[in-house]
Amino acid sequence: MSLYDSTESPPWRGELRCNEPLARHNSWRVGGPAARLYRPTDAEDLAVFLRQLDPREPLEWIGLGSNLLVADAGFAGTLIQTQGCLTGLRCLEDGALHAEAGVASAKAARCAVHHGLSGLEFLAGIPGTIGGALAMNAGAWGAEIWDFVTEVTTIDRYGATHERQPGDFQVGYRSVQGPPGEWFLAVQLHLTTGDPAVGAARIRDLLARRSATQPIGQASCGSVFRNPPGDHAARLIDAAGLKGLQIGGAMVSDQHANFIINRGAASAADIHALIKRVADVVEQTYDIRLIPEVRCIGGEPQ
Repeated sequence: MSLYDSTESPPWRGELRCNEPLARHNSWRVGGPAARLYRPTDAEDLAVFLRQLDPREPLEWIGLGSNLLVADAGFAGTLIQTQGCLTGLRCLEDGALHAEAGVASAKAARCAVHHGLSGLEFLAGIPGTIGGALAMNAGAWGAEIWDFVTEVTTIDRYGATHERQPGDFQVGYRSVQGPPGEWFLAVQLHLTTGDPAVGAARIRDLLARRSATQPIGQASCGSVFRNPPGDHAARLIDAAGLKGLQIGGAMVSDQHANFIINRGAASAADIHALIKRVADVVEQTYDIRLIPEVRCIGGEPQ
């Protein structure tokens, strides 16, 4: 499929790759190629690109790929990659932080602390970008990003931008629903004044706790399942005796039961089968159905 039928240079300024292997763009390191992957130069360039896109073209977004399972067959459409592209980050007046979708969550947390703002320290231990954090209402240690949102900028697939308020979205635990066909471009977060030294110490403490309890450095997507009300997915998986369970090259981490790691040769199908197996066993044992918080691209692997 041609996005732009012309012998002249295309109207966009970013980088368009065809048949791009997606295993190199997600933290599980699995999955087939995307038919097209586009990395915009900036928001204006992205708008130009989207206006050239066929309205029927399947379209998805990817940041750091840390909460993503790409099917082995890949994705027969266009992926917009924000990581390394939409990286504007600045402090505003009255305790506000403005961040574009491609900013790493950890960078936003450290920037806030550096400027004497408190509240985002929990983001330092969450892999991914601000866009992904907004899309799933990322949270940890009792805080969630939408606790601080005052305004977001979105873009639709026709390249039009919209200024949205929190009331335009239904926000829940690891769930955000807003105007259909729009993706996050930027956010304004309202924070409180804090002591930079205290904030930096808080970040160090959270990262140390994460390092001690999670399989850092191994190929995973972070937490696989949402915590059910009043309980923890990791506790249920561990109690069901599932630590170390393997299907193909995928394994339930023996350090943190809510992590599935790629031992080096896993396929997306292996990971998907293990996710289903864990959910089935926990449901059979405790009558609780665990809900994955992983986003699948290219359909559920077979």
